Amino acid sequence: MAQPLKDKVALVAGATRGAGRGIAVELGAAGATVYVTGRSTRAGRSEYDRPETLEDTADLVTAAGGHGIAVPTDHLDPAQVRTLVDRVADEQGRLDVLVNDIWGGEHLFAWDAPVWEHDLDKGLRLLRLAVETHAITSHHALPLLLRRPGGLVVEMTDGTDAYNRENYRVSFFYDLAKTSVLRMAFALGHELGPRGATAVALTPGWMRSEIMLDTFGVREENWRDALDQVPHFAISETPRYVGRAVAALAADPEVSRWNGRSLDAGSLARTYGFTDLDGSRPDAWRYLVEVQDAGKPADVTGYR
Repeated sequence: MAQPLKDKVALVAGATRGAGRGIAVELGAAGATVYVTGRSTRAGRSEYDRPETLEDTADLVTAAGGHGIAVPTDHLDPAQVRTLVDRVADEQGRLDVLVNDIWGGEHLFAWDAPVWEHDLDKGLRLLRLAVETHAITSHHALPLLLRRPGGLVVEMTDGTDAYNRENYRVSFFYDLAKTSVLRMAFALGHELGPRGATAVALTPGWMRSEIMLDTFGVREENWRDALDQVPHFAISETPRYVGRAVAALAADPEVSRWNGRSLDAGSLARTYGFTDLDGSRPDAWRYLVEVQDAGKPADVTGYR
């Protein structure tokens, strides 16, 4: 199998589960050395209290054909992030891809709760986890990434710029967090572009993360059983789909054409020709607008 990223070094910040894990594994499949970070380890869990661990992600990266290196890191702690980046610099001397996927807010937001009714401590904690962590990580990691031309920064969010501009997303705090990450990519594009690097914002569609599968009481092997409960879940995708989007961007010698842009996995699949694990190409954000938000019955014909 071709490995276009064989000599590349990536850091996936927030890689314990979900999109971060899918991205790390696909970068590994493309041959990269991938440093994966998070707070859930075999020695102890984060407040998510879930079974996925950082070491498991690193093992999956290596099994896919890359070199996975787990480095437990709290990205709200600048000292820990600085130590992480110093380690990458000492061991590799370079950083080619930075993926800012730190989130940790699944239990911190309330659906449709106005700001005056939302738990303030949880809302502010969500903003720290979703926004401050990205800023801290970029502050420390970008000087290393800029040592060589052609570096790529991927800011992971939920929703495209076009969709989030027109739609209220869940709650005040959630909306603010996801929109802030979109703007981070735009700002980084202005700062990195003249220095030979590229920054993009990237969103998956309706992703079958470990948490989402558990919510619907299914596994990846039988995920379609959830369609009786949530018919529009038919458009969903695996975390590896957005992982393949990142790998395609990282391998693209003309990736600078996307600098500062908001991208989504489905659109990039059409551009680069990759598929999800089942061979389909879910186009979730077009489906969301044209089918789900339009109040039409679930029908993914022409959308995957």
